[in-house]
Amino acid sequence: MQLRMKRNGLLFGVLFIGMTFLFSDCKKSSGPGQSPQDAQLVKLSKTWAIKASTDGVTLDGTPQTGYSTFTLTVSGTAGQTTFGFTTDKRPPLSPWPISGTFTFGNDFATQLTRNDTPTALPITYSVTDTQLQMTFNYSGPGFTARTNNVKGNWVFTMSPN
Repeated sequence: MQLRMKRNGLLFGVLFIGMTFLFSDCKKSSGPGQSPQDAQLVKLSKTWAIKASTDGVTLDGTPQTGYSTFTLTVSGTAGQTTFGFTTDKRPPLSPWPISGTFTFGNDFATQLTRNDTPTALPITYSVTDTQLQMTFNYSGPGFTARTNNVKGNWVFTMSPN
């Protein structure tokens, strides 16, 4: 009799656990999830500004003035390979146009290509939730003129605005 009660108890326990799983609120998967490129685009897509004490702009290692109110706004749509940018409050002579587009480079986590110049401009970048750093060698004409004043190795370090 005791053996039969133990088996019935065990059977009841197994059935209870099985029914719990069967009727529990399991959600369906919403698909494969966000691609690594889209996750990187989410990190980049915001307005960046020169505002923290660790931020700044250098040209060939020399700090540049006139960028204290500069902003770069990156925006894009998940799944797209080209995404846009706009700038605001840049100095009269800058390596940045008012607007343009980026595409990810071969290593989407560290490389962008700026598509607004006569030849594509490769940019090396690093981005976190709190900082964006972009490094590039610019040799084209400055926006709005004079090549020599903007030619060289630029580093922009910015925080979210």
